[in-house]
Amino acid sequence: MATELTEISRLDQLRALMISAGVTRLVFKQLASNDNSKNQIYLGGNYSTLQILPFSDVTADLSRTNSKRDRFKAKVCLSWLDANGALHEAPNTQLILYPKYPEVRLSGFLKGAVIRPSRHLSSRDEGRVLFLGITRDDKIIGHVIGDENPLSREITKFFMEGEEGVLVDLPLNEELSDTRAELLERLNDVYNLGWIDSIKLDRNGQPHPYTALNGGGYTLEAQLGVIPNGTNEPDFLGWEIKQHKSPRLDNPLRGGALTLMTPEPTGGHYRDQGAVSFVRTFGYPDMRGRVDRLNFGGVHRYQQEQTRTGLTLMLDGFDAETGKIIDINGGIVLRTSDGREAAIWYYSTLIEKWTRKHTKAAYIPSHSRKSPRPQYRFGHVIGLGERSSISNFLSAMAQTAIYYDPGIKLENASTAKPQIKKRSQFRIAAKNIPSLYAEFELIDLTSI
Repeated sequence: MATELTEISRLDQLRALMISAGVTRLVFKQLASNDNSKNQIYLGGNYSTLQILPFSDVTADLSRTNSKRDRFKAKVCLSWLDANGALHEAPNTQLILYPKYPEVRLSGFLKGAVIRPSRHLSSRDEGRVLFLGITRDDKIIGHVIGDENPLSREITKFFMEGEEGVLVDLPLNEELSDTRAELLERLNDVYNLGWIDSIKLDRNGQPHPYTALNGGGYTLEAQLGVIPNGTNEPDFLGWEIKQHKSPRLDNPLRGGALTLMTPEPTGGHYRDQGAVSFVRTFGYPDMRGRVDRLNFGGVHRYQQEQTRTGLTLMLDGFDAETGKIIDINGGIVLRTSDGREAAIWYYSTLIEKWTRKHTKAAYIPSHSRKSPRPQYRFGHVIGLGERSSISNFLSAMAQTAIYYDPGIKLENASTAKPQIKKRSQFRIAAKNIPSLYAEFELIDLTSI
């Protein structure tokens, strides 16, 4: 039998208990009358909530009666916090994503929870407030209070000061940490260093000389204390760090292409038959004449057949005019002229990969030189992009700003034990970077 959760009644107590539970960011929402266990809790008319709340395992869920109710579901690790600091798991909590509206809702937060805030989340009372704390290990700590709770009056000023949107930041300390200011300060320090030897941090954070041509990113990350890793998380204080070669250090929108992400296909021939079979089927002999080697490369743009591979990149289930996903089982597809699906990246997997890592990003131009040794210097004008979503990404692809540019090779291709090197990458020209974000700003570090 379920037991009612005890309420926290003071702001200092809420902060202390959240911090003790490992929370690093705290947000809240003033609940509307229809925010309850029956109707779910509305979290926004776009996917901006996905940039705040951690989630995993996105799956497609088709409606039997109404295609507008087709949706994605994502797992959420939520526990309810009581006034004594104890945590009570809500094992069936999930985010519901309706792409055709678009809309995000929180669901299942009472089901299966032994101790839970049933009184407030089963009602339609005005003045209820939901608090959600996000921990370093991607868990969510929740708490709910009613209008009669003194805590609701303590947070009144934050309703007015909060940014537009459903979820409002509630500082864990008296002042909210300004990660943007800290990022700019650190990048300014890097700029003032001038030429920097090319280095890469090892997994213990120790620097080592690095001579390969792709050392710019590693060198910049080393100055920020970022250890290279393959996780799907932002690099520095919630910001993804993107450096790229540019002819000018005062304009990050000049220069060549940047790699945005490198996800492996999740469907089609590539997934079903394997990468080796994929290259043997759709690849071509090495253009430089290297013996017994097959390649799969070349720029693949939306609705344009690629000459070497014979494949066309399509966006199945995406309406380019409205910028909405209209088929939750769709994805980015490489298709043959006779309709075979060579590779698919399903939207259900791309939502998490893109949203988690690219919600906020910094773009830094760089120069390089080989003599007297490999070195880099970084620009004083950088670009900051905020509030990106999977719709931004797909719309940019539909406008051919983003393209698929793989570098897959199969050596010893005719033997029983060929060697495969996989690299599927989506890229964008520097000038098109602003199209990925709702907000994009160029900042001169020397003027801050």
